[in-house]
Amino acid sequence: MGADFAFDRHGIIFIVSGPSGAGKSTLVEGLMARYPELTLSVSYTTRAPRGTEQNGREYHFVDTERFRANEAEGEFAEWAEVHGALYGTPRAPLDDAVAEGRDMLLDIDVQGARRLKHLYRDSAVAIMVFPPSWAELERRLRDRGTDDDATITRRLQRAHAEAEEVRRYDYWIRNAEREASIALATSIVAAERARVSRIVVEGGP
Repeated sequence: MGADFAFDRHGIIFIVSGPSGAGKSTLVEGLMARYPELTLSVSYTTRAPRGTEQNGREYHFVDTERFRANEAEGEFAEWAEVHGALYGTPRAPLDDAVAEGRDMLLDIDVQGARRLKHLYRDSAVAIMVFPPSWAELERRLRDRGTDDDATITRRLQRAHAEAEEVRRYDYWIRNAEREASIALATSIVAAERARVSRIVVEGGP
């Protein structure tokens, strides 16, 4: 028997975004467990670490001066200010992954998703995650016990605004039941990897 037949393909940038409290982190964890070869993009931020977060794992935690210097040098594929803190996605790992046929997973807001879809076009696949209902989203935010009423109100207002962006996305998931949502996200990754348009043509782009 000969060697297995396979095409080389371009890498894919999988973007997961949605309102705070919609369950993005749970979905990302589920995808990483199902596809351990996925590389999770680690963003830069000027906010302080929370809970057990570690520098270089959840985020690269930097001060505003360092962040602004990186942005000025063109090191970010996208950046935005969210709830008073700066967040930026390093560009080099994304460029390398697409060129080398590796897939990356990003958890970013709608502003960043819009920018990455424009920058990477067909190499970027965007998934919007929604809570089961607005009432459930508010309950989740309050159950965290980390935000005051004013912050929760701002997050809910932002969530409604983010929902208006859904038609810019490729897929949406109503995250009502954890395992069903992870299964759907897993199917999306499998289908996108099988697209004929991602095959690398020898001598082509």
